[in-house]
Amino acid sequence: MEQELKSRLKKTSFKFWLLLIYIIVALVWWFISLQRQSSEMYLYQLNHLNTTVDKEKQPIEYQAELKTIKEAYHSNTLKYGGEGIVFLGLIILGATFVYRSMRQQKQIQDQQQNFMMAVTHELKTPIAVSKLNLETLLKHSHLDENKQKKLIQASLEETKRLDFLTNNILISSQLEGRGYKMNKEEFDLSNLLQYRVAEFSNRFPDRNITGQIDQGIDIEGDALLVEILINNLIENALKYSEKGEAVNVTLRKNEEEVVMEVRDEGPGIPVEERKKIFSKFYRIGNEATRRKKGTGLGLYLCHKIAKDHNADILMTNNNPKGSIFAVRFFL
Repeated sequence: MEQELKSRLKKTSFKFWLLLIYIIVALVWWFISLQRQSSEMYLYQLNHLNTTVDKEKQPIEYQAELKTIKEAYHSNTLKYGGEGIVFLGLIILGATFVYRSMRQQKQIQDQQQNFMMAVTHELKTPIAVSKLNLETLLKHSHLDENKQKKLIQASLEETKRLDFLTNNILISSQLEGRGYKMNKEEFDLSNLLQYRVAEFSNRFPDRNITGQIDQGIDIEGDALLVEILINNLIENALKYSEKGEAVNVTLRKNEEEVVMEVRDEGPGIPVEERKKIFSKFYRIGNEATRRKKGTGLGLYLCHKIAKDHNADILMTNNNPKGSIFAVRFFL
């Protein structure tokens, strides 16, 4: 399928450039033809002038008529040249828009294909793990209690992963299609953030997740959307950092804003990629070789939710390594 799409795109690009070259050549030929006709007309009028007006006996009439003929010739030359330049400019402008549209369509196709591959992998893994665990419990009914708990706990974790993925897809679709009705009200961001940090610490007991959260910080917004934003930032930090590397969550308030930061000690993000990471479906690297799981919706959702809450989300370096994602809620 991918090879077919690439082949179709190459054929379309070839036809586009061939048609553009043909139009430009036709425009140049049109100008040459008009200029040739104008030159022939000029020579005809000049010859007619020389045969009908004696420049020795009627020098004033001759010079006046000659001036009129030359002015008409130069006027036609300027007119044809001006029209040619205008048409050429319009052709180049139109071709630029068409080419950009083709490139954007190609990028959208690539992003959608990568998204489908990622979603397929994300769905298959938890389903397969849960299925295997349930089949094990069914076949081996005499397993000791600890093993049973481990299998059930693993299945619950995979179910949470499925729930996280489907929530991201559903909320992203609703926000983009304006199908989600935001319920803005004042809520305690400190309690919500503290609860999410504790939840992630319980889910990942082998990870170093810490929080420095100032208490009593309230903001106005949709608590469900802000919770999704927090989940995606912490999930992203855990995903791109190793087990021994810390993930730190902070929350503070000043006179003008509330600032929430999620710091990790992962590999960081190259400077040239930072403007793209909040784009829908965008993921760093190639989907076929990428080891980290994800759909490319997490940071897009974070940016969308932050914008809908009159907030900014920024990414900076975390010294000596890693990334800092900061969300500033303006008061």
